Amino acid sequence: MTNGHRITVEPSSARVRVVHGDQVLADSGRALLLEETGCPPRYYLPAEDVRLDLLTPSDTHTVCPFKGTASYWSLPDAPDLVWSYPEPLPEVAAIKGYLCFYSPEVS
Repeated sequence: MTNGHRITVEPSSARVRVVHGDQVLADSGRALLLEETGCPPRYYLPAEDVRLDLLTPSDTHTVCPFKGTASYWSLPDAPDLVWSYPEPLPEVAAIKGYLCFYSPEVS
């Protein structure tokens, strides 16, 4: 990465669950842990472990110079709750097909 900015992506041994209200939105033992300079560690979960049927694609897109363009999904009471990088930059290609939530439960 550039100017001392680093991103690492590694398999995590943690179990990651995402619960919103009384609904389990995701539950995975196959998460990737992404650590990035200046950002909190984030768990990216395989799409197969996420209840995409409960989420609605959002019109929101953001651009990260280190990861690429993110797409978002929402719940009726939680806009842009989850995001992914459909075409991540080569340095973080491992997160393709994975989604990230703001507040997972990690054990």
